Amino acid sequence: MKEQRLPQLTVVAAMKFLQHIRSKSKLKNEDDAQAYEYKTPAAYSPRNRTGRDCTSRLPLKLLTEILSNICPHACDDTYLSLEESMRDGGCMLCDMRDLAQCALVSRRFLVTTQTILYHNVRIDPVHYCEREVDLAAKRKRKSFFERNGEPIDAPKQRVEQFSRIVRDNQSLAIQVEFLKMPYMTRETCIADLARTVSVLPNLKYVDLPDGIYSDDRSCGTLKQELEARCSDLRKMKYLHGAERSFALLSQSQPWQNLEILELSRLEIDPNTLVSVLASFPALRQVKLEELPMIDDSIFRRSNSTSRLPPIGTFSLQNTPGVTAGGFEAYLSRAEVREVLTHLTILDTGVLPSELHRILAMAPYLRSLRINQTIQRALTPSTVPPLASRSLDTFYFEVESPSAAPHDLQPPSESYYQYLASSILAGNFPSLISLYALSTSLPSLLLPPPAAPFANPKAPSSGLRQPLMLYTKSIPEHDWYLTVISPPTSTNRRGSATATRPISFYNGSTQLGPQWGDKGRDSVIVGNGFGGFLAVPNDDGTRPSSSSGHKHKHTWSKSKSSAGWMG
Repeated sequence: MKEQRLPQLTVVAAMKFLQHIRSKSKLKNEDDAQAYEYKTPAAYSPRNRTGRDCTSRLPLKLLTEILSNICPHACDDTYLSLEESMRDGGCMLCDMRDLAQCALVSRRFLVTTQTILYHNVRIDPVHYCEREVDLAAKRKRKSFFERNGEPIDAPKQRVEQFSRIVRDNQSLAIQVEFLKMPYMTRETCIADLARTVSVLPNLKYVDLPDGIYSDDRSCGTLKQELEARCSDLRKMKYLHGAERSFALLSQSQPWQNLEILELSRLEIDPNTLVSVLASFPALRQVKLEELPMIDDSIFRRSNSTSRLPPIGTFSLQNTPGVTAGGFEAYLSRAEVREVLTHLTILDTGVLPSELHRILAMAPYLRSLRINQTIQRALTPSTVPPLASRSLDTFYFEVESPSAAPHDLQPPSESYYQYLASSILAGNFPSLISLYALSTSLPSLLLPPPAAPFANPKAPSSGLRQPLMLYTKSIPEHDWYLTVISPPTSTNRRGSATATRPISFYNGSTQLGPQWGDKGRDSVIVGNGFGGFLAVPNDDGTRPSSSSGHKHKHTWSKSKSSAGWMG
C-alpha cells in the first residue's frame, strides 16, 4: 500500500514545486510592471466630472485638426515608402497609441479618431523611444529551459492583426487610403498583404515587395488582387521582367487614376510606351530609367489618340536616344508647355550647350536638373545664353572625364563660366537655389569691381535676391553652401558668404556621454577626408571618460494598448 502511494506523493510534490515557481515568476512580473508603470501627472489624472462638455461645441473640422496634431504622420498624403516618409523628433507608435486612447473619451471622439487612424496606416518596426528597450525584452519567447529565446516578429503580428480588423469591419476598411510597412515585412508577409488589400477598395498607396514590380511568381496573387480590388491606386513601378504585363495596361486599364509611374530597364519599343502612357488620363509624374530602345520618336507622334500626354514632372535617366530636338517637338504643344514644371535629364542625349533650346520653350518650368559628362570645352560666344524667368531650382552638374590632365583647366569649367555669365546678365530673375559640381563658381558669380567714379545707384549684377549656391568638387562629397548676396548702393559688388557644413548632431546623445549632458559642448567640422571630427568647446575642459559616466534613463511606461498600433 505504501509503495502505491509513493508515486502519487511524488507527483503531488512536483506539482506543488512547479506551482511555487510559477507564483514567484508571476509576482516578479507584477513587481516589474508596477515599478515601470507610467505615472500620470496629477493635472491629467482622470476624474469623474459632471460638468458641461465644452468639446461638444467644437466644429468637426476644428476637432479633427486638434486630434491630427497628436499623430502627425496619420495625415501624410505623400506617395513615399515608410522609410522615406519618416518624421524626426517623435515616436510614431506612441503617437498612434495616444490617439487611439482619445477614442475612449466620447462617441464623437471615437468617430473622428478612427477616421484619422485608418487614413494612413503605418506598421513601424520598433518604438523610437525608451519604451522599445523594455518591449524588446518582453517579446522574446522564453521558457523554463531556454532563458534566451528568439524575439517575436512584432511587425508581422501587427500586419496579421490589422488584416483581421479590416476584414471583419468593412466600415474601417473603406477608410484606409495609405498602407506603409517596413521592407522586410512586406517581403515576408506577401500572403497577408494580399488578403489585406483585397478588402481595401479606396487604397491609393501601399508599400509592395520588389517581386511585384518584375512579375515574380510569388507575387502573382497579390498583383491580381491589386488590379481587381484596388482601382484607385495612384503609384506603380515596372522593372525588368514585367514587359508583358506593362504592354497589357493599355487594354486592361486597371488604374485609371494612376498619377505616378516609374519604368526601369524595360525592353519595350516606343509605340508600346506611348500607347500605355496615353491610357492614363490622370498621369502627372513619369520616370524613365535605362530604356535603351527609347528615342525622340516618342515625342513626334502625330496621332492625337496615342501620343505622349502632358506630364508635370518628367525624369529621364540613361536614355541616350533622347535629344534636345525631341524635347522641342514635345514642348511645341501648348498643353505640354502649361503643365511641365519639373524636368530631370541625367546622362541623356541632351547636351548642356543645347539647354537654352529647352528653356526657351518651357515658360512654367520651376525645377531643372541636368547631369552630363563632356569631352570638349565650350565657346560661350557661339551659344546663346541660358534664360528662364520661372526657374527657381537649377541642378547644373557638368563634369569632365576623370582621366583629364590635372595641369590643364578641365573642359567643364567653360560650361560654368557660361552659366555664370547667363546669371549675371539677369536671365534668371526667380532663381533661388543653384547646385553645381564646381568650386570656382562662387567667385565667378561675383561681378568685377566697379570703377571708382561709377554711378553707385546702378548695380552691375543680374541677381535680384540672395542665391543659395551649393557646390562640390566630385559627386561623392557633400554639398557646400555659399550665399551670394546681390549688390546694393553701399556694396556695389555684392558679397559671398561661405558656410561650413552644418551639424545636425546633439552633443549629449550623438557624440557620446563623455561630452556632457547639458546643451551642445562640441561642433562638427570636416577632417578633409570625407569624414567629420568632434571638436570640444573653448572652456579648456576635456571630455570625461566613458567608463566613469553613468547612463541615466528616464523610463516612462503606460499600459500597453492591444492592437496593431503597438
